[in-house]
Amino acid sequence: MTPNFCQRTRREFLWETGAGFTGLAMTGMLSANHFFASQAHAASDFANPLAARKPPLPAKAKSVIFLFMYGGPSHVDTFDYKPKLYPLDGKTIDVKTFGRGGKRSQSRVVGPKWQFKQYGQCGKQVSDLFPHLATCVDDIGFIHSMTADSPIHGSAMLQMNTGKILSGSPCLGSWVNYGLGSVSEDLPGFAVMLDPIGGPISGAKNWSSGYMPASYEGTVLRSAGDPILDLQPPAGMTAPMQRRILDTLRDFNTEHASTRADNTSLAARIASYELAAKMQMHAPEAVDLSKESEATKELYGINDEKTEEFGRRCLLARRMVERGVRFIQLYSGGAHNDSNWDAHTDIEKNHNHHCGRTDKPIAGLLKDLKQRGLLDSTLIIWGGEFGRQPTAEYAKGTGRDHNAYGFTMWMAGGGVKGGVSVGQTDELGSAAVEDKFHVKHLHATALHLMGLDPDKLTYFYGGLDQKLVGVEGAKPIKGLL
Repeated sequence: MTPNFCQRTRREFLWETGAGFTGLAMTGMLSANHFFASQAHAASDFANPLAARKPPLPAKAKSVIFLFMYGGPSHVDTFDYKPKLYPLDGKTIDVKTFGRGGKRSQSRVVGPKWQFKQYGQCGKQVSDLFPHLATCVDDIGFIHSMTADSPIHGSAMLQMNTGKILSGSPCLGSWVNYGLGSVSEDLPGFAVMLDPIGGPISGAKNWSSGYMPASYEGTVLRSAGDPILDLQPPAGMTAPMQRRILDTLRDFNTEHASTRADNTSLAARIASYELAAKMQMHAPEAVDLSKESEATKELYGINDEKTEEFGRRCLLARRMVERGVRFIQLYSGGAHNDSNWDAHTDIEKNHNHHCGRTDKPIAGLLKDLKQRGLLDSTLIIWGGEFGRQPTAEYAKGTGRDHNAYGFTMWMAGGGVKGGVSVGQTDELGSAAVEDKFHVKHLHATALHLMGLDPDKLTYFYGGLDQKLVGVEGAKPIKGLL
């Protein structure tokens, strides 16, 4: 029960009201200066929030391509070889699991449906689902002990993108652009390419800038047709006419901003008008693949109906990197269960389809970046919001439930040590047991490779210096560096 205000002592009254007045003043001071909380920012950034900045730490990577396998790929069927699962297929065993079906202590094992073979000088075991990607293992660092806080799609996706299971926070791409700005002056610093069959659950929250200015949010880019919707000027609008309108807007906004110090939201709005005008000219060229060689198109699988769509987006990601786009995210999988990696009933049908349409394009992306000398400066991240259990969710079928206790993700390029595997799940793949890593460690590794200190990159909001890796902080995964 709240005490009656009139019954408080004078000391309590002075302490509480005094702290309140001081807190208001301090909040105003900190809020006005929150842009300087980042180790990477300077006063000139208010004129252009996306102005390129020198990384405060030695950087290995200049760009990030995040290949998001929406729905949760099965680690035990792809990259985490568990030979003891094969003879247990169909048997009910004691094993603790926690997924969409709740917590269980006993379930029916679903043995792997594909064989594994060793590849590369490192001898990495890879499933027959990825014959093309398997040839790239010496350039890949695998994390076999990833963990997350939620086995539910919506909250797990938000955490993988923003570090939080609740909406309202900036995502990884926003943090990277906030800390480093964008090298490209003609394209968005953060581009998102969705699966044509639909976007992920929670939609734009997964590429939102949260409490940061809108200039840091992701821009959805299409691989065919108009690259960005509503980008073209109205009919009859000439370039000189549009320029006069933009100049007038800039003059009015600049005058308005001159009396409102450090108004980053207004600065972001001013910059967005100019960026949109530049994108009208440069975005169509960036997505035009007609000048790419037939050999390049074949490398990405664009000449094959099965791999054409995802291959086109992977090739487009390479072109974005070449043009200085800082962060690109590609989604594989749409909004419905039968159109993403969420294999609850039939793991064979599901993963044959999704691996089949992504394997060659992803391998092509890695090989193309490498032959162009871009892999060393481009960080590739692959994975979903969680993995899958070694056991079935239902009494019948070969499907697997969600698994946030232990799953696999991998990184390549951008300073990542290739041909290595870090962490380990138990002999069934049900939970991480060695060198457990949380989502925040994945984020910390990405920031570190981009030249940003994950424990010092902050943004003042809600009375706290917010961080992507949380107030407790996180260190990069050393085994991958």
